[in-house]
Amino acid sequence: MAMTSSNSGFAPWPDRLRRSAIILIATALGLAASVVYGGLTLPQAGLIFLVIGGAALVPWHLHQAVPNSEDMIGARPAETPVVQALVGGMPDAAVLLDRAGRVLHFNTAASQLAPALRKNELALFALRSPEIIAALREAIATRQPQRAGYVDRVPIDRWMELIVTPLSLPTAFGGSEYCILMTFHDQTALRRVEEMRADFVANASHELRTPLAALSGFIDTLQGPARDDAKARDRFLGIMHAQATRMARLIDDLLSLSRVELSAHVRPEKMVDVVPLIRQVVDGLEPLASERQVAIELQLPSSPVLIAGDTEELLRVFENLIENGLKYGASGGRVVVSLTEPGADDATGEIRVAVRDFGPGIPPEHLPRLTERFYRVDVGDSRAQGGTGLGLSLVKHILNRHRGRLMIESVAGQGATFTACFPATKTASDETVAAKE
Repeated sequence: MAMTSSNSGFAPWPDRLRRSAIILIATALGLAASVVYGGLTLPQAGLIFLVIGGAALVPWHLHQAVPNSEDMIGARPAETPVVQALVGGMPDAAVLLDRAGRVLHFNTAASQLAPALRKNELALFALRSPEIIAALREAIATRQPQRAGYVDRVPIDRWMELIVTPLSLPTAFGGSEYCILMTFHDQTALRRVEEMRADFVANASHELRTPLAALSGFIDTLQGPARDDAKARDRFLGIMHAQATRMARLIDDLLSLSRVELSAHVRPEKMVDVVPLIRQVVDGLEPLASERQVAIELQLPSSPVLIAGDTEELLRVFENLIENGLKYGASGGRVVVSLTEPGADDATGEIRVAVRDFGPGIPPEHLPRLTERFYRVDVGDSRAQGGTGLGLSLVKHILNRHRGRLMIESVAGQGATFTACFPATKTASDETVAAKE
């Protein structure tokens, strides 16, 4: 009973320290009795207590300094919190497996990629792609890194790259634990960029080859059968001039698009009044309007409207939008160009330049793709009008550089409206009024 009472009194202490304290107390009591009744001197009793106390405390101190071998054997390196934190902190989807292919750790990205992943279960149960299975089995068999590409169809198509890396983690006694790290890299964005580049090169080559083929054919004709035919020569030269003009416009649009994309991250800071720019574009397109018998109606404010912009790029925007209205909406007989500033109750705070035609309109299925490069609603009609297929794409990129946007609205049979939206810039007077309020 006495020993039980002593143990309960030292219960918060570690086991070895508790035992050492009990030994010291018993020794002190025995030595005190020897001094009083056995003739032992006090210095002798103190020396004996120090020796016994040291012998009792040294094992506890060594136990604190040297970890328990049983604990060291039971703690596998791959299952430590440090390894778990490293896997969890990886930006890409990552799964750590043991030598048998069972899941040890995986991060949030991996659980989103493969929701069926479960700890201590075989990874092949959750990752059923043949490419993944083959790469994992090869890595286990050869202990060499493996790479594999595959397409994940659910919930959307994604192009993924898998890297399987065998790892050897050192253990406490100089050995090693064999593990396998699987990382998944999403290549969808790169794949789509590559597809866009390939499509762009193919389309650009085709668009350039068409007028070149026409020019080459007519040159051969003029050098051969039509050498002395003045009427045919005049007609062929007119066609050649139109084809050369179309090719020059295409090259000009390609160069403009490249320049805009190169400086897309730099927002223009110069303040530009857009009202005279619109009037300048309309004056330049008057011959085309007269040729198409289309009236241009202007609805512009009398006061200046300033935005932060690049003058040449803004001219290209207004020229493309108004020219498209004159060409493709000619059957409506008129094109309305309007400029509106944000009102007091306008939450968007945008300056909008709208170009509306009253032609046949655009079918709704084409609207989302109109700003793609070389995309045309009617290829034959677009080429007949002298279009390059890059005008609206150029408009979109210029507006993006100006931190604006392009809105397209159309109802079949009622025409189309293209609106260039620019963020309104506070003037000095606006800032003064705001400060007073």
